[in-house]
Amino acid sequence: MQSDNTNAFSKDYKRPLVIRSLRRSNIRKKIADYLFEISPSGSYTSEIAHNVKTTPTNVLGAIRGMGTRYKKEESLIDLELVEQVISDKEIKIYKLTEFGKEIIESFRVK
Repeated sequence: MQSDNTNAFSKDYKRPLVIRSLRRSNIRKKIADYLFEISPSGSYTSEIAHNVKTTPTNVLGAIRGMGTRYKKEESLIDLELVEQVISDKEIKIYKLTEFGKEIIESFRVK
């Protein structure tokens, strides 16, 4: 288990990478904004796609990474902005993490 200092360092180190990733991809930013609006609830892929006006494939790429268009290391899950939760009915639900909420709040303040 990581100590709080190591975890804080990790978050501070990731913050510029996260901001760069969100600025480079309008889809990632829209998904994070949508999940922020419905927080603490989560949503499934096709519902997210419908609300951000894109395809489910683009949503999965932005959240988990997919090929060269959506690099895994810049995905919302790898950046620790979004977490995947499996529901009782085996449906993958995506929710914003506490770190994700901090980042989106900082974007909204500016």
